[in-house]
Amino acid sequence: MDPHAVAEEDISYKEIPHNLEAEQALLGAILVNNEVLEKVQDFLLPEHFANGAHKKIFAACSTMIEKGQLVTPVTLKPFFEKDELLDEVGGGIYLSKLAASAITIINAVDYGLLIYDLSMRRGLIDLGTDIVNKAYEFDVEETSKEQIEEAEKKLYGMAESGTTEGGFKDFKTSAITAVNVIGNALRRKGELAGVTTGFNSVDRKIGGLHKSDLLIVAGRPAMGKTALATNIGFNAAKAYKHDKELGVPDSENKGAVVGFFSLEMSADQLASRILAEQAQLSSQDMRQGKLDQDQFNRLSRVAVELESLPFFIDDTPGLSIGALRTRARRLQRQHNLGLVIVDYLQLLRGSGKGGSENRVQEISEITRGLKGLAKELAIPVIALSQLSRTIESRDNKRPLLSDLRESGTIEQDADMVTFVYRPEYYHNQQQPDPGTPEHITWLEEGEKLFGMAEFIIGKQRHGPTGIIELKFEAEITKFSDLPVDEDHLPEKFE
Repeated sequence: MDPHAVAEEDISYKEIPHNLEAEQALLGAILVNNEVLEKVQDFLLPEHFANGAHKKIFAACSTMIEKGQLVTPVTLKPFFEKDELLDEVGGGIYLSKLAASAITIINAVDYGLLIYDLSMRRGLIDLGTDIVNKAYEFDVEETSKEQIEEAEKKLYGMAESGTTEGGFKDFKTSAITAVNVIGNALRRKGELAGVTTGFNSVDRKIGGLHKSDLLIVAGRPAMGKTALATNIGFNAAKAYKHDKELGVPDSENKGAVVGFFSLEMSADQLASRILAEQAQLSSQDMRQGKLDQDQFNRLSRVAVELESLPFFIDDTPGLSIGALRTRARRLQRQHNLGLVIVDYLQLLRGSGKGGSENRVQEISEITRGLKGLAKELAIPVIALSQLSRTIESRDNKRPLLSDLRESGTIEQDADMVTFVYRPEYYHNQQQPDPGTPEHITWLEEGEKLFGMAEFIIGKQRHGPTGIIELKFEAEITKFSDLPVDEDHLPEKFE
């Protein structure tokens, strides 16, 4: 045997995925029957074609048909009279050949799907090559972890662009989905249509946390935003674990696996808050080690009980919205994520490196990204937000929608905007001189406000706005429902 022949056989050449025949067949079918374009233009774009001339022909067909013009080899020819790219494949005669070679239009969609699939494969090859080349390059400013996040971002970008799924759904499909949601609420005795917050008074008014919704929880510092978000996250995770152990199917589970993105506090600080709340211990005493043996034993028992809680914390500082979405997707794949909490919105970064010159645009990108994440994963997303300082200069400190920082974009993208307000905090800052009549009045008023908090719904797409009064225990950072009796109506709704 000729050794050179063996060497030639060992040489393998991998051709870039493409199918010119499928591209020709689809373009020919469009030239014969313009209605074919309607069947593929929902997912197929000019850049999905491998051949440069075919890209231009498909783009020209799309432009003309969208203008209501008839596309034939004759009407299309003027577009390419001086086009060198089309001259390389035969000029205007090539258009006639495409139309003449169109055997059938029945398989036009199959041709389109094949072209799309091959384009995605070429994209994967390009992405893989880019990943390999970047991995070989040593860039001090870009760590391997950042490269992985960037690669995941591009990979999901490919999956989301030009997708063959989605589009219009007939009313029957949408109605069935709506009835299923209502049916789940009915099986829960009408209390919930979504994930529980753990507060009966809140769940009654909003029906729980709904899939695909972006919920903003805003407040000034020291109002208890993080405490409330932590309480809601813990309650949802605890309810999920409880229902799971009872064998309740996920579609009827009133809880959720929680992903908590803590950009301000570390994971251990957040865990300490939950432990303090559940063990009924002062978080300050825990931090300073002022616990007796019985209290420490109680804390240890609670820690063991909570070990299997489906509550995941990511405390990476300065996280970008792209990285956050990537990590949330990964958590859903691995652990069936059902609720995302972000503490807090203004600490997230946009996609631009080094921050954006226009902060309003960056916040807009972040809120759109969070809303997009909620829709994509079909889960509720809670984002905490700071309020502007202008609230401090008003006599009435109760927050308004206009107090949101960069309020226009946040209010626009959110399905629900809520506020946490503790009148007791502001009352304590206005203490008169001791021994004066004003001080006695101040003390009496303080007794009424002690432990009182307001959960204010400023905007809600699915229901009314108003105020729900809650109890807040500052020492253990715990919110809870107020005891309701005939003489006390804590909910004020419009």
